Order: sequence, then C-alpha cells, then structure tokens
Amino acid sequence: MSFPINRPRRLRRTDALRRLVRETQLHPSDFIYPIFVSDLIDEPEPIDSMPGIFRYPPKEAAKEADRVFKLGIPGVLLFGIPAKKDATGSESLKQDGIVQKSIREIKNINPEIIVIADVCLCEYTDHGHCGIINQGEVDNDASIYVLARQAASFAVAGADIVAPSDMMDGRVKAIRTDLDKNGFKNTAIMSYSAKYCSAFYGPFRDAAGSAPQFGDRRSYQMDPANAGEAIREIGHDIEEGADIVMIKPALAYLDIISKAKERFDVPIAAYNVSGEFSMVKLAAQAKLGDEKLLAIEILTSIKRAGADIIISYHAADVAGWLNLS
Repeated sequence: MSFPINRPRRLRRTDALRRLVRETQLHPSDFIYPIFVSDLIDEPEPIDSMPGIFRYPPKEAAKEADRVFKLGIPGVLLFGIPAKKDATGSESLKQDGIVQKSIREIKNINPEIIVIADVCLCEYTDHGHCGIINQGEVDNDASIYVLARQAASFAVAGADIVAPSDMMDGRVKAIRTDLDKNGFKNTAIMSYSAKYCSAFYGPFRDAAGSAPQFGDRRSYQMDPANAGEAIREIGHDIEEGADIVMIKPALAYLDIISKAKERFDVPIAAYNVSGEFSMVKLAAQAKLGDEKLLAIEILTSIKRAGADIIISYHAADVAGWLNLS
C-alpha cells in the first residue's frame, strides 16, 4: 500500500502548528473604526439597522474613539449628521459643524488618535446627493469646489486625513490644491477611488439619513460590472495626489483589491461596508452562523486579497477578540 510523500495535513494538526504557518494575520492596527456623529442628539443613539452601532454627540464620540484606540485601533473615520440640511450642504463648511466639533473633541481627549473626516455632501444636502444639483443633475465641477472647501475646513479643525467619497471627477486634485494653498501640506488624502454603486449601502443610508431623494447615484458611483475602470480611477487619483486609495465595498470586490495591490505601490484601503456588517450580525442573531468566526473569516479574506487598511464596523469587536487570543 503506497502513501503520499507530501502531507500538507502535517502542518494543520494542531492550533499551534496552524498559527505557525498562517500566511495572513489580522491585527488591531489593520483597522479604522467608522463613527457616526450627530448634532441632533445629546446621548448615544442605537442604529436599528446596524446592531451594536450608535450615533454619538461629539463628546461621546471622543470617548468612543479613545476606547477603540486603547484596543489598538489607530484611527476613526467620521460621518456627520447635521442639525439642518440645505441644497449645498453649507453646514459641512462651518467650524462649528458636527464633524469639526467632533474632531476637536477627539483631539482634546487624545491627540494620538488618527482622525479621518469623510468628505462628501450627501449627509448635508436636503436632496441626499453627493454633489451640487444643477438642472436636475449633479454638477461635477461646481461640486468639487465645495468639496475642497469642506476638506480644508476639516483640516483646520485638526483632521489628519480627509477622505473624499463623492466620486466626482478631479476632486482629489482640487482638494490637494486647496489644502496646500491653505497651509495643510501634511494633511493626507485617502480617496474613495473605486466606489461602486452598491446595494450594500442600505444600513449606512439609514444611519446617516443620506439616501438620495430622487434618482440614484449611478451617474457618479461605479458600475459593479467594471474592473478595468476601477484601475483607471485609482490611477487618476494617485496622479492627482491621493496618499491612500480605497475600494468600496470590500467583500464583493476582492478581485479589485487584489488587482490594485498588484498594480499600485501605495497603501490600499478597503471598506467592509454597512450591508456586509449587518448581514453577519443578523445571521448570528438568527443562529445561522457564529458572529466571531464569520467576521474574522471575512476580514481575513479582505486582508489576504491585499488590503493594507480595513475600515469596518466590526473593528472594535475584532480587536477585543484578537487581544484576548
């Protein structure tokens, strides 16, 4: 009776052996934790569509940012919900705006926390689109002017990184130019370079109140069927001055993460978005799977595909699990 010479199972026999040869390791420092900040509340408010996630007023957001920093997560990504909205998202430009106040509170409580401010208009406009509306359509060039001002306002407040998520053409160059002109040469840009028009954003839009009031976002967010276009978009953003590029969503676009990692020598971020998060939470609640095992498997796949940075609502839980292991 013959036996195989090569026996890969030898190195799978015990947990210690499996850990010894494991090719992809998650660490709390891989993650950025998203936080919703709101001018409409005085205490943390649970988000029904995202179990375990809350909207925070600025002071409570700072406490939450400090909590996750102490778990080993280096930074947070802020999304603002203003007290009032208008056609141009003007609240997002003010130094007493919700994100600006939250940045200052976080930096006051712990200046070492990396604070990333999402740059977009959808949360601040009464129509819910990511740019300025002109004759029923999103006006690209008018929008990037406002987005550049918004990014500079966040930099003034103390943001370490600004993260344009709007998908307007040329906005990275406009933001970089405005930042440099205003003395913020060291403020980095993490661009949502390949942001797909995805069905996985539903819980986020509920959390941020950012659903478009008419039409959809297909004219500016990417077609899910396209891969080559993503590489071109990423290339444009790097040429315009992006320091970090992002693929969003992550789970359904692992191939794009992998292609980007092979092609570009810049840090690659991937956003494990609200729909991906809530599916795991709801599956666990329905006893269809183990939450910890599901989350870690998904996040490991994102890192294995090539992501250097993972933005995830699971981040705080996963950091806790990893710190206990």
